[in-house]
Amino acid sequence: MRQLAKHWLTQLLGVSAIDAGARRSLAASLTASTGTIALGAIVSVTLSFVIARQSHDSLLLTLVGGFAFLSALRIGLRSCLKPDPDPRSRYKEKLFEAASWSFAALTGLFTFLTLTRVDDATLHVPAVALAAGYASATACRNAGRIRVPIGQPLLCIVPAALGLWMVGALAYQLLALALVIMLVGLVEISAGTHRIVGNALREEHEKSLLATKYERLARFDSLTGVENRMAMQIRLREIFENNRRSSDAVAILWMDLDRFKEINDSIGHLIGDYLLCAVAEKLSEALDGRGHVARFGGDEFILICPGVNRAGAQAIAADVLDYFRDSFEIAEHTLSVTASIGIAVAPQDGRDVDELMQHADMALYEAKGSGRNRATSFTWSMKDRFSRIHDLETGLRKAIANREFSLQFQPIFDYTSGKVVACEALIRWVHPKLGSIQPKEFIPIAENIGIITELTDWVLAHACAAALDWPEDIRLTVNMSPALFQSTDLPRMIISHLMATGLPARRLELEVTENVFLVDQPRTSAMLLDLRKIGLRLALDDFGTGYSSLSYLSAYAFDTIKVDQSFMRDVRTSAENQAVVQSIIFLAEKLGMDTVAEGIETEDQQAYTRETGFNFAQGFLLCQPVRREEIARLLREEMEIDTQRSRRPSKIMRRIA
Repeated sequence: MRQLAKHWLTQLLGVSAIDAGARRSLAASLTASTGTIALGAIVSVTLSFVIARQSHDSLLLTLVGGFAFLSALRIGLRSCLKPDPDPRSRYKEKLFEAASWSFAALTGLFTFLTLTRVDDATLHVPAVALAAGYASATACRNAGRIRVPIGQPLLCIVPAALGLWMVGALAYQLLALALVIMLVGLVEISAGTHRIVGNALREEHEKSLLATKYERLARFDSLTGVENRMAMQIRLREIFENNRRSSDAVAILWMDLDRFKEINDSIGHLIGDYLLCAVAEKLSEALDGRGHVARFGGDEFILICPGVNRAGAQAIAADVLDYFRDSFEIAEHTLSVTASIGIAVAPQDGRDVDELMQHADMALYEAKGSGRNRATSFTWSMKDRFSRIHDLETGLRKAIANREFSLQFQPIFDYTSGKVVACEALIRWVHPKLGSIQPKEFIPIAENIGIITELTDWVLAHACAAALDWPEDIRLTVNMSPALFQSTDLPRMIISHLMATGLPARRLELEVTENVFLVDQPRTSAMLLDLRKIGLRLALDDFGTGYSSLSYLSAYAFDTIKVDQSFMRDVRTSAENQAVVQSIIFLAEKLGMDTVAEGIETEDQQAYTRETGFNFAQGFLLCQPVRREEIARLLREEMEIDTQRSRRPSKIMRRIA
């Protein structure tokens, strides 16, 4: 009996092994059906009333009233209960449970009193049947709460078995033992059912939680918690579908953080992740319920604003930019971050999702190209420009194979001797449909699409071969894109062309701009020093237009400084330009560097640069760029000048002038 009691106690307390979700589902079965409760109440009240009436026992009649009251209470409470009741009405559930336990106890007491107070055996049988029937019904119906199918049958069966045993007859005592055995069976069956149903519900609940988790992962960005790209596209398509008839406006704001890569590279990706989370929060604050935030990827976010026209979209963009005026405090780092925004509004800027997104991206590209930290709305003129860019990108990938490139060479003259000292290689491209394309237009595109190395390789090969036809004292100058210094292949590429053509390294001068020092300066510095070791000359091109720093001049010992042609315009009348030019001349003289005046187009510019002290000059006034054959012919004519008249002006310069 002690083992049995311990087993039942374990069953009574073992409910905690089932998780809360499954337990709530099981508990719902306690109040599953008002009909079964009403039917059981009718049977119990009717049977107890018949027994009490036949026995003429006033106490039993009183208990019948208790049956009627508890039955009415249970039915009334059941009609008010729900499977997951409101916490404010939880007391109704507790009262229902109390009424059920009281009903079970009253059933056991009624049976016990009938057996011990009434001598009529014909009334004993329905009394025992009442207790056994209620116990069985409770055990079958309430596996959801294991305490009920164990506790309530105990309250019914134990008093009935005790009453049967007290009667004393052998048949009664055997029936008492049978009731006890039935009670054990009911407990075992109820406990087994509880475990089976509980496990099934727990598995179902876990599957539901897992499905919810995967659905969230599929729709929300795991880092920032805002919607991801897929959810954004679904939301946009739903908006367009709903707006198909009404043609309501919807605005897309495509936002990109300015120079986010620099933060990642300098402080670390972990800080970058924290910053993205903070940005997502600020965007939600700035929107203030006017739209939805989604992370497109990396440091790009999309703001979807249904029912917002262009004026409203621009107001939202202004609010977003205003939020970015305050610094971000991230892990003891104060980060000043700006953003660029591209705006596109349907239906004016696009009548489907893909077109609207494409146009917002174009507007973002325009905002970043215009100086960043600003919002730009899409205009259809952007479409024409981007179509041209696309055509140029496509054409560039095939231009080398199709032999569409050519080289021209522009001489650089020595002011002292009037002779040519170097020739700059200038690439030219004639597109089969668009015609002649300027280098300032296609070189940045070549850098963006990653073919600048291939293009420079072609230039070096043809320029070095062309320089072999020149006098040995004439240098070749070639422009180097800053993008080339992001790879370690540049020195190898240059050496391979010098070896292939036999051009001495001293005759090759590489022109770099100050922008080359803005990205990965340690790698750039090491590469420039390696190029100096080869014997190449270095020229700093467009000096004064970029992020000028005197440290560049002292650290790399450039051979030549080329002053940008923008300083040559109005040089006679602009005191500012004169001050810059004179300062550069003085600085270069002290550092032992040559100076080249670029863009000489007028006699006045030539006279001023000569008087100021420039060593060399280059420009259309002196000689326009010419093809390989023409520059070779002009340089041969230059060699024919009598060496005894070395100070005689250049035939090339004289002819052009």
